[in-house]
Amino acid sequence: MAKNHRVIELDEVVVKFAGDSGDGMQLTGTQFSDTSAFIGNDLSTFPDYPSEIRAPQGTIAGVSGFQVHIGHKEVSTPGDQADVLVAMNPAALKANMKWVKDGATLIIDIDNFDNKHYKKAGYEEDPLHDGSLEGFNVVKAPITNLSRDVAMKHGLDSRTADKTKNQFVAGMLYWLFNRDIKIGEDFLKTKFKSKPELVKANIAVLHEGYNYAETIEALTTTFHVDPMKGKKGLFRNITGNTALTWGLLAAAERAGLELFLGSYPITPASEILQEIANRKHLGAVAFQAEDEIAGICSAIGASFAGKLGVTSTSGPGLALKSEAIGLAVITELPLVVVNVQRGGPSTGMPTKTEQADLMQALYGRSGESPCIVLAATTPANCFDFAFQAAKLAVEHMTPVILLSDAYLANGSELWRLPKVSEMPGIKPPRAKDNDPNFYPYHRDPERLNRYWAIPGQPGLRHRVGGLEKMDVTGEVSNDPMNHQIMVEQREMKVQKVAEFIPGQQVTGPDEADLLVVGWGGTFGALASAVKDLQEEGKSIALAQFNYINPLPRNTGEVFSRYKKILVCELNMGQFANYLRSKHPGYEYLQYNKVQGLPFFISELKIKFNEILESM
Repeated sequence: MAKNHRVIELDEVVVKFAGDSGDGMQLTGTQFSDTSAFIGNDLSTFPDYPSEIRAPQGTIAGVSGFQVHIGHKEVSTPGDQADVLVAMNPAALKANMKWVKDGATLIIDIDNFDNKHYKKAGYEEDPLHDGSLEGFNVVKAPITNLSRDVAMKHGLDSRTADKTKNQFVAGMLYWLFNRDIKIGEDFLKTKFKSKPELVKANIAVLHEGYNYAETIEALTTTFHVDPMKGKKGLFRNITGNTALTWGLLAAAERAGLELFLGSYPITPASEILQEIANRKHLGAVAFQAEDEIAGICSAIGASFAGKLGVTSTSGPGLALKSEAIGLAVITELPLVVVNVQRGGPSTGMPTKTEQADLMQALYGRSGESPCIVLAATTPANCFDFAFQAAKLAVEHMTPVILLSDAYLANGSELWRLPKVSEMPGIKPPRAKDNDPNFYPYHRDPERLNRYWAIPGQPGLRHRVGGLEKMDVTGEVSNDPMNHQIMVEQREMKVQKVAEFIPGQQVTGPDEADLLVVGWGGTFGALASAVKDLQEEGKSIALAQFNYINPLPRNTGEVFSRYKKILVCELNMGQFANYLRSKHPGYEYLQYNKVQGLPFFISELKIKFNEILESM
């Protein structure tokens, strides 16, 4: 019989799932997120997992985490600190205690809290009895043993049975947050639809966790987060990598082109290749090349043949692709290069986030080799800027580098499904068959793009390649004056794009004491921190940049309206230095973080207040 319990209404809550890589915390976090999205909560997620394929079990290095922030109001970050922490072993507890709020609920798998696991985690004393957890609501649940017992009764062997313990956790969370457990059942039926024995066992464990939470005295209070009001339409929970892929597919549809992705798997961009491979029914082609260079060269070949050529990578792969990007620049072919940034240098921190590749995207090629550079700002608007990257590449006949990052790629949020038919059209500048006036480098006077002649088009035989070309005719040229002309035209073509993109928007007053400047995936934390201070009456605004090269035409005018400018980025100051070169005359203060972690709202507010109080 259900016990009497108190229900607390919350506007928002942050839950962190943590355990070994094999404990299924990523799946449980996704399951809880999808359930929250289904009932109408706004949300933002942040998976955090080790780079090792199988780090030593029970160690700090092996801890895999998933944080989700759900809300009755708008949510733009995964949250700074958790209200609830699920810790499947001592290492998960130790690694995450600094990320939980005072008084938080800690759900631990007591079956793994023993001397053996304490030693692996680096504890000198038992954390359950040394006083360090005073003030927290600690729920000691025998998760492993109860899950194993239930799953084995449903025919699973002990090893497979142990993999169901994440569903025990899910069941506890369904009860704790007053979720309909049928949604969890449906999730499992879809997840394991080809293995009915796993469906049956996991659903049984899910109910066992729900019933356990309902009966223990440590959980006398449950929480309820109402659906968000004002968000109308059809939404889904989507990661940045998936949204980006769908944006490319939508652009191909609107341009009337077939999408070709030539790529090589690399963390954290591999899901783009996987998602394109799953969309063959839409006419998309995914080619897993033998290396990064082959990946981009195949995409350039596809572009030469009249496809929407795309390649995806991360920072180390972008370095390998640099020579081929120069080839796309000089041949003036449309190409989208997706760079999902991660911590560097070299192999660096493959699963951690960083905005470390901006200068590489802007200048990391031989010669004067200009590219359009864009940056997505949220997991959902990865869709919008993938679409925009393809549109600009095709219509301006030039490579576009789209910057995402690990935080956006793996994180998720609610995304309103658009109607592709209502999206902007994309008009490839195709050359006409048998055009007597066709030359490969004859340019459109408005955009300065050359025209796209596809091999096999009647009367349009032409030559392109890596050697410098004669203006208009396209013949190989070593003439110094002609080289000057071609270099200038390629640069002017990219700068002309500023006439076809929107002006820079500002969140907040048109004039203020402090303008916070960000770019790319730092938007959620910056916007939240600025909004909090605005509600306190502080004179502050935010300019978050999506268009990097060229910058919006009104950038200087925007900067002129604010007394101080603070550039915040997850690197050592690359965008700040870029702005100094493009818009000198302003003092650019900097706030930089290179920890493999996103900005936290709390640290940003401290910095913003420090500057405002000094004025």
